[in-house]
Amino acid sequence: MVENNSENLDPREELEQQETVETPTAAVEETVEQAEVIETIEDEVAEEPVAVIEKIEDSIAEEPVAIEEVNDFVEPVKIAKKPKAAKAIVAEPADFDWDALVEEDKGFSGRAKNDLETLYEKTLTTVQEKEVVEGKVISMNKREVVIDIGYKSDGIVSLNEFRYNPELKPKDLVEVYIESLEDLKGQMILSHKKARALRSWDRVNEALDKDEIIKGYIKCRTKGGMIVDVFGIEAFLPGSQIDVKPIRDYDMYVDKTMEFKVVKINHEFRNVVVSHKALIEAELELQKKEIISKLEKGQVLEGTVKNITSYGVFIDLGGVDGLIHITDLSWGRISHPNEIVELDQKLNVVILDFDDEKKRIALGLKQLTPHPWDSLGAELKVGDSVKGKVVVMADYGAFVEIAAGVEGLIHVSEMSWSQHLRSAQDFLKVGDEVEAQILTLDREERKMSLGIKQLKTDPWQDIDNLFGVGSKHKANVRNFTNFGVFVEIQEGVDGLIHISDLSWTKKIKHPSEFTSIGAEIEVIVLDIDKENRRLSLGHKQLEENPWDVFETIFSVDSVHEGTVVELFDKGATIALPYGVEGFATPRHLVKEDGSQAQLEEKLEFKVIEFSKAAKRIILSHSRVFEDEKKAEETAKRKTTRTKPAATKAVKQVKENSAEKTTLGDISELAALRTQMEADEQKES
Repeated sequence: MVENNSENLDPREELEQQETVETPTAAVEETVEQAEVIETIEDEVAEEPVAVIEKIEDSIAEEPVAIEEVNDFVEPVKIAKKPKAAKAIVAEPADFDWDALVEEDKGFSGRAKNDLETLYEKTLTTVQEKEVVEGKVISMNKREVVIDIGYKSDGIVSLNEFRYNPELKPKDLVEVYIESLEDLKGQMILSHKKARALRSWDRVNEALDKDEIIKGYIKCRTKGGMIVDVFGIEAFLPGSQIDVKPIRDYDMYVDKTMEFKVVKINHEFRNVVVSHKALIEAELELQKKEIISKLEKGQVLEGTVKNITSYGVFIDLGGVDGLIHITDLSWGRISHPNEIVELDQKLNVVILDFDDEKKRIALGLKQLTPHPWDSLGAELKVGDSVKGKVVVMADYGAFVEIAAGVEGLIHVSEMSWSQHLRSAQDFLKVGDEVEAQILTLDREERKMSLGIKQLKTDPWQDIDNLFGVGSKHKANVRNFTNFGVFVEIQEGVDGLIHISDLSWTKKIKHPSEFTSIGAEIEVIVLDIDKENRRLSLGHKQLEENPWDVFETIFSVDSVHEGTVVELFDKGATIALPYGVEGFATPRHLVKEDGSQAQLEEKLEFKVIEFSKAAKRIILSHSRVFEDEKKAEETAKRKTTRTKPAATKAVKQVKENSAEKTTLGDISELAALRTQMEADEQKES
């Protein structure tokens, strides 16, 4: 019955009963439990270094009494188990004192136990979420990185967060941010990116202050440079700071990890500027000084084409750059250096000059070959005809290459027999094949002048037969002056039409009122000036002089209808019939009502002066009504004066009518009539 009751008891109550009955047995069981704890500790630290295990063993060795106590209790336990009657003595159940059980622990002393707890705690790290700690890379795969931070479990970080560091390998120490100690799957979640971001600004500022070299991952291109991931911060890498050499393909640097220096930080806008070029400039500067110190004028060096511009080529001489100006690339004319060289091409160059202070080196390529003028044929002389290609155009002429590196100038005045100078572009353009005559040849100065017009006949050699005085021609208007019009009858034959020879009737102030540039006009040759190669031409002479007819039409005192076409301070211009114009002074423009004549007003004008030689007609509107008034007044005075004489004559006739009419009376009447007609003529 006792055994059945003991089997139904709670384990804790059974332990109390056994403790009451057999004290030695409880001590043995406690010792065994301590031994099991030691084995558990040894299993947990099995993966730690041997030194830890040795410390634990040393601690156990310091307590030999505990082992002996275990041996002493073994025999009593065996004896106590044999008699079953002993189990019948059972104490009343009571509350178990666990603290007393711990105090009765005879397996280890307090010092040994504390040492064991301390050693075990050292194998673990106390961490909390939302903090940055340092961990060790345990393993890596294509997607994740396993990191040990000293916690009971390892953490996982995405491999993408280490793109900036492709050299990452196991056992590397990295900083991580603890996002979660344990997720739903029991996995610890870490983030390297957030850890870098939290400490990034401190690191960037420290790198700038200490001039440290840092690593960065080039993410992408942007305007003017690249975006670089530095400690989780997007920094700007200017294109000019990538390398000392000009960059032709920026895309080749994307997704690359490189070393940089922080050169500028804008704390207000949180901008960071880095440079890779700064890392190599110092070394290159030393190389430049060494290379320049060994340079000599005329020295020939091998270089590589580094950059090509419109004005020349930059050559890398092995740490220092030199410039070949476009004029020093070839003896001939070239429009762009890429016609001669290409990028990354290796070639020999000669040093023309260099500046130690400014570190500038002038190089030459054409100087390595003989000058083409030196191989110019000795049989070539002035007067010979040569063929060439137009290579350069200017307003004053065209440069023609007759051989590689040998050029001659055709001045614009040598392109045509015309005295009317124009731009050279009116005759030639770049690329034209031309034939010219050598006018001058200076082999020492390496200069040559050419002419095209010399291959054509000079029209002035037979000018009298082609364009004699009185001959009529058609010409093109080339230019205007205040005094006339310059025209070209044919190439090389120019002439001037004076402004007074444009029209018989119109008063022309400027030739543009009569014709326009480029217009065709008929002319007649008035005079030939062979010395100055000019013709005096006329246009109005193609018609008869209308002033011979105008002299009879517009006689003095004749009245004509005219239109005021122009008003000015000194008078007005009046348009008369037949296309002729007259002039009237302001006092002759006063109308009968006292007002002035207005523009475009039609009035009657009387001719008060006519000059055929000067081709001038002076008109007056006032004279028209003034003379009419005078005529009326004269007629009245005449009537008043002749009336008494007529009355007297009639009276005499009447008195004599009674007498016989005689021949004397008829004579008196005839004399009276003559006198009256004479008076009328005087009044008129």
